[in-house]
Amino acid sequence: MDGPDQIGPDLRPKRTWADKGRRVVKTFTTRDGLIGDYDYAYLFTPRIPFMKQTKRSAPFFGLEDRVPVFLALLLGLQHALAMLAGVISPPILLGGSAGANFGDEDYQYLVSTSLIVSGLLSALQMTRMHIYKTPYSIGTGLISVVGTSFSTITVATGTFSQMYTSGYCPVDGQGNRLPCPKGYGALLGTSCLCSLLEIGLSFMSTKILKRIFPPLVTGPTVLLIGASLIESGMKDWAGGSGSCGSNPSARALCPSADAPHALPWGSAEFIGLGFLVFLTIILCERFGSPIMKSCAVVIGLLVGCIVAAACGYFDRSGIDAAPVASFIWVRTFPLTIYPPLILPLLAVYIVIMMESIGDITATCDVSQVEVEGPNFDSRIRGGVLGNGFTCLLAGLCTITPMSVFAQNNGVIALTKCANRKAGYCCCFFLVIMGIFAKFAAALVAIPSSVLGGMTTFLFSSVAVSGIRIISTVPFTRRNRFILTASFAIGMAATLVPEWFQYVFTYNGDNHALQGLLDAVVLVMTNGFAVTAVLGLVLNLLIPEDPEEDAAVVEAKGGEVRSDGEESKGPSESHYKTDEAGPATI
Repeated sequence: MDGPDQIGPDLRPKRTWADKGRRVVKTFTTRDGLIGDYDYAYLFTPRIPFMKQTKRSAPFFGLEDRVPVFLALLLGLQHALAMLAGVISPPILLGGSAGANFGDEDYQYLVSTSLIVSGLLSALQMTRMHIYKTPYSIGTGLISVVGTSFSTITVATGTFSQMYTSGYCPVDGQGNRLPCPKGYGALLGTSCLCSLLEIGLSFMSTKILKRIFPPLVTGPTVLLIGASLIESGMKDWAGGSGSCGSNPSARALCPSADAPHALPWGSAEFIGLGFLVFLTIILCERFGSPIMKSCAVVIGLLVGCIVAAACGYFDRSGIDAAPVASFIWVRTFPLTIYPPLILPLLAVYIVIMMESIGDITATCDVSQVEVEGPNFDSRIRGGVLGNGFTCLLAGLCTITPMSVFAQNNGVIALTKCANRKAGYCCCFFLVIMGIFAKFAAALVAIPSSVLGGMTTFLFSSVAVSGIRIISTVPFTRRNRFILTASFAIGMAATLVPEWFQYVFTYNGDNHALQGLLDAVVLVMTNGFAVTAVLGLVLNLLIPEDPEEDAAVVEAKGGEVRSDGEESKGPSESHYKTDEAGPATI
């Protein structure tokens, strides 16, 4: 149990400032306070083939337990490394040729700021601040880390394509995209506006939210987000998603003709580099120690970078030109509202909110705190409110929307440490990584094929998270029908995204009408948004069959409550995600 939530303020022992001072001195001056008796070898012992494996287990550290300083720093670094790939991937993709097509300086700034903002806003989620004279709070009070959301990428890339086509963003005489800070500012401004939806929904009852947005709606939506993202990952794996990959038969050199070790798109060298990253991730999962398993994606990226550097794929010019340090607002973008983007981003925020509910539920479970009852509902509402608030702040800090990450639940499950001190150390390391701009410049310089091998794995895990959510749905006739109907157009739009682009051919001077039509086209060409809307409507319109639901539940060996739903134990939930999953959206 989470101590402060169960003990009233009048029953807590009073501590003076002197007591607190002595406790701090003892923490930093004694062996128990600095190192403790934790089995550190457990974290670093790999599973070597053909060797006898000794069963080892680490003690569990709850939210309020005392954790040695060194262990908190070590596990905080592990959490930060587990987050690193997910935090840097969206800004790299959104600032690249498929997004706003920024130069190296803006590109590096986005990566640095994404790390800094993720660290600062994760600390806000963990703190759980109570709103004065209300029953509401901001944050979960758990190790609920936030990072740049993958779900924005699909909508943003389609929006930038529309902006360049309509003239909102500039192109040169040959039709090549020029940097578009105005378009990126429009993305940020519209994101800030749409974040108010999640903030408002956080004040609703969690039961109502689960009724309106059940796994039947969110599962296929998350699956299609992952499926659409895998395409961009595979394009990078083969050499890049820019102009060199638009017409592979032309054998244009990637990433450009003057790049070091430039090769045609789809070359065997590019495929091999990406496969090396992918293979390393698999080997870490099979033979690695607990700390290697939770950082497998970063280790795979590191191995790929080492081989790429040894073979001359890196361009050092950006690293050499980068400043030593960076921070938020070193570069700014004009915040505006882009009306066609409002509807798609509202769908994105609904997905982010429901993913947050699932990830927070999983965090409660692995942290060994209650997953039912008023305290749990308070954590859910606080987490959703905190996530909406962090998305608003992220936009003001020049970063796209944030979502609660799930991979840290796997770190908690492996290390058995749910203490917030490790979470705060994670935030510290993220901020430090972001401040040192040379580090961000090195990340930006990573060859596309190496990055593609990593992001393909990450994006696939997003799709698998959707499958995991769908697996919690009883496969009654009604639910199968809703899944089929929502998937039909959503999957088709994902596979053929241009299917709706020629329905509206209006070319008049009514800018309001043109903006509305652009918004409709943008929604209809994003398969996950179509699936979300169809699933939501069909779930509310098509009535349930209590007899069929009862038959399915009885076949599973469960019990049926008076409201027709299957009763679940405290460790189960519709929204529980895979604790060991490497990524989230």
